[in-house]
Amino acid sequence: MSASGSFPIDLILFGMIAAFLVLRLRSILGKRTGFEQQAPPPMPQAPVRKQAPPIIEGRVEPVPPAAPQAVPPVASPTGQALARMREIDRGFDPARFLAGAEQAFRMIVAAFASGDRVGLRALLSDETYKAFEEAIAAREKAGETQVSEIKSIETLAIDNADVRGTVGSVTARIVSDQISYTHDKNGRPVAGTDAVTEITDLWTFERDLTQRDPTWRLVSARSG
Repeated sequence: MSASGSFPIDLILFGMIAAFLVLRLRSILGKRTGFEQQAPPPMPQAPVRKQAPPIIEGRVEPVPPAAPQAVPPVASPTGQALARMREIDRGFDPARFLAGAEQAFRMIVAAFASGDRVGLRALLSDETYKAFEEAIAAREKAGETQVSEIKSIETLAIDNADVRGTVGSVTARIVSDQISYTHDKNGRPVAGTDAVTEITDLWTFERDLTQRDPTWRLVSARSG
C-alpha cells in the first residue's frame, strides 16, 4: 500500500485514547438515562412560632367576671313593667340591661373618683350630673383626692321597674366589694377606708324607649 493511501497511525492512537477516557468517565460519574431518581428538593421549614411574651406590669387589664344576675319573675309587678318596656322597644332585654348597668356602674365609679366630667356627662341625667359635678368641684377646691376600686360585684339584680308614657325606669341593686376613701392634699384620710368593704347601691336608670339612643342614664343613686 502506498504512503498516500495508508491510514494515519496517529489518528488511531488518538481515537483509542479518547475512547479510553470516555469509558473511565462513565465508570466514575455514571450515565444519566432520564429515569434515575433525583434527590428531592429540601422541604421548606415551618416558621418557628414565637411565644408571646408574658404580660407584665398590668399593661393589659383582665376582663372582670360577670356578676350573678337576678331578673324578677314575669308575673311580678316589676316583671310586668319590664314586659311593657319590651312592647315599646322590641330590643329591650332585662339580662342585657343588667350587663349594661354593670358596665355603667364601673365606669361611673371610676370617672367620679378621677374627676372625669366628660365621661360622667354621657351617662348621667342633667340633675344627677349637676350633683356629681358639684361634689367633684368641692373636692378639687379642698385639694382632696378620691380613691375608689371595685374588687368584685357580688350581686346584680333588678329591684324595681316602671313605665311612664314611653320612658322606662329601672332600679338596679348592686352589691359590690370596694375600696373607697378620700385623702387630703397632705395624704391624710378624711373619709372612707382602705379596707375592702361590701357596699349596696340602688341605682335608677331611665331611657325614652322610642328613641334610637340606647343609653340608659343614671337619674338616682343611693345606698341600700
